[in-house]
Parts: sequence; structure tokens; C-alpha cells
Amino acid sequence: MKLRERLPAWIFLFVLLVVWELSVSRGLVPDYLLPAPSGIWATAVELRAELWVATLSTFSSILWGLIASAVIGVTAAVCFFVVPILRRAILPFCVFFQTVPIIAIAPLLVIWFGFGETTVRASAFIVSVFPILANTLTGLEETDPLLRELFRLYRPSRLKTILKLQLPSAIPYVLAGLRIAVGLATIGAIVGEFIAGGGLGALIDSALTQQRTDLVFGGVLASTLLALVLVIGIDLLSRLLMGRRPYMRSSSR
Repeated sequence: MKLRERLPAWIFLFVLLVVWELSVSRGLVPDYLLPAPSGIWATAVELRAELWVATLSTFSSILWGLIASAVIGVTAAVCFFVVPILRRAILPFCVFFQTVPIIAIAPLLVIWFGFGETTVRASAFIVSVFPILANTLTGLEETDPLLRELFRLYRPSRLKTILKLQLPSAIPYVLAGLRIAVGLATIGAIVGEFIAGGGLGALIDSALTQQRTDLVFGGVLASTLLALVLVIGIDLLSRLLMGRRPYMRSSSR
């Protein structure tokens, strides 16, 4: 059934690649504007060592940003939940800060942290922390009322209630926040690399300067695959933590 559901997408991708290849090879679209898939693949194979090193660097920054976002986002959500005055005082500024484009903040990060991985990681963290914080806070607030009433019969402490009931109930929401954060962290890391250097962002920027459209497409494809791998990893983690329950149904209950 799963194969049958995915088959139309694979057919569409195949048709798209064929039309793309024929359009370029027959001169309908200039190669310097839109390289053929075969040309992009040939460039990726030729420069595979350079692409691999850049991809690993970007992957490291994205992963670091996601881990930091998960730790700080979940911790902040618990603090806001336990101390409502903190939520009222700080959360509006978190929302406001999230609306500021990362491209506008990145030059400041370079001033504060200098060129290199620290700025890239900070950029990935800044754009990915809020979805985790917001989703975790929602999960803590939407714990099943019946479970809360049952839990109160044992007269647990507030800390024990949070650790043994509300945080486990919020896991689907945390995972949903992580799925959103993956794409944002990838964008943040690439933008950070445009400004601070290193990784796929610097490779794409250099290829753009050299008018290497094929290499630009190769870098974009590598960053897309990175995000896809991380999403698959989170899906596997959700299956491990949630068993066979449908992911989105659990998170939206």
C-alpha cells in the first residue's frame, strides 16, 4: 500500500527529470541558466570529495544547532510552564525575535563570534529553537485532564508530575517541533555559512561567483538531502518513542 501511495510521486519525478534533460539538451533552455540533471550529476561526481567535506561541515552545524535547540527549547518550555510570570515576561520577546530574518542577524553573529563554525551553529540554533519551545509548551498544557486527575490521587510533587506525566505526554509535540526545526536549522546553517564561511553555504557562494550553476545545484541538492536525512532520523526516533501510533495524530490530539 505504501509503495502504491508513493508511486505517483516517483513517476512525476521521473517525468520531470526527463523533460528537464530534454529541454536543456535540445537547447530550449540555456545550460548556464538551468544545467541538465546529467550535468549536475557529472559535476557532483567530479567534485565529490569537495562536496562531501562541505556537506559534513554543514551537517555538523545543523546537528549541533538542533541538539542545542532541543535542550534549551524544552528546558525553557518547562520553566515557562512552571513559572507563568516568566512566560508572560519573556515569551513575547521570543516571538518577536523569531520574526527577525536570520539574514539580518547573521552579520551581527559574525561580529560577536567571528568567522567560522561558532557563527554557523549559532545561526542554526536561533532559527530552530522557537518551534521546539512553542510545541513543548503546548504539549505540557494539553496533557489529558483524565490522566491528571488520576495522577493527583497519588499526591505527587509538582516536579514528579511534570517529569512522569506531562513531559512524556508532550513527546509527540516535541517531535513535531523537531520536524519543523530541521528545515529551519538547515536554512540557518546555510545562511550562516554564506556570511561566516565554510560548508555548503560557502561552496554555493563560491560557485555563484564562478558562474558554476551546475555546482550551485549540486550544493542545493546536498543541503536538501541533509534535511531529508535528518527528517527520516526524527521519524525513526518518533517510531522508537511512540511505537506504532501515527505521529501526527498523536501530536495533534
